[in-house]
Amino acid sequence: MKNVLKGIIIGAAMLVPGVSGGTMAIILNVYDRLLRGVSNFTKDVKRYGVLLLQFAFGGLVGIVALSGLLLDLVTAYERTMMYLFLGAIAGSVFPLYRKATIDRVKPVNIVAAAIGFICCALIMFIPKELFSFGAELTASSFFMLILAGVIVAVAIVLPGISASYVLLMLGMYDVTLHAIRYMELFYLAPLGIGALVGTFVTAGILERAMRRHPQFTYMLIIGFVLGSLIDVFPGLPGTGDAVSCLLAAAAGFGTVYWLGMKARD
Repeated sequence: MKNVLKGIIIGAAMLVPGVSGGTMAIILNVYDRLLRGVSNFTKDVKRYGVLLLQFAFGGLVGIVALSGLLLDLVTAYERTMMYLFLGAIAGSVFPLYRKATIDRVKPVNIVAAAIGFICCALIMFIPKELFSFGAELTASSFFMLILAGVIVAVAIVLPGISASYVLLMLGMYDVTLHAIRYMELFYLAPLGIGALVGTFVTAGILERAMRRHPQFTYMLIIGFVLGSLIDVFPGLPGTGDAVSCLLAAAAGFGTVYWLGMKARD
């Protein structure tokens, strides 16, 4: 039940633009187990299969249960919700930094954070029309949805890059939430195929990187997180919504920071 509940939290976090499901898994102290389970799945299918199914079930529940509500809230209170997302992103930096600073931070690891920051900021330059789809599924759109799924999978596995944020930058966020809410399988199936393939490929690479160069990898992740703040920032609030935006940012920050402290305890 603990694994399922943590899966629900991770799934819900994945719906928030800028908040990474991988980062949430680190905050909940389950990321290493999940990464090991995915990258070594074929070596012990029974053991790792049970673990991954528990988290996958919880994640699916979190996504399906909250996608409709989140879509409605983003539509009705877009700026306030974006500030909620900003606070949640900022709140994830401190648990990640605790993971990174096993010893003193070396200059090369500061460079890693800068590289992560720049790479994440460059995502906003991906042309949105590249992943614009019509009402009917064609062979071309099927392939592009698989490609989009692979890109999203990298964001799912790699902490610091939000899958929802990537969908937002690709112009697919609202469409994907709508598809989840109304179970539009013609859209979700190819996206899921790409995500599944991308997850297994990325997990093996990342597991080796975190095992051999943990501080460098975590500082790179922190750079991704800080870079996402720029792209999610919706601009300064107006006089009419300044209070609600600040309260939303504080709520997002406090919730994620609290989760990190609880997991640490």
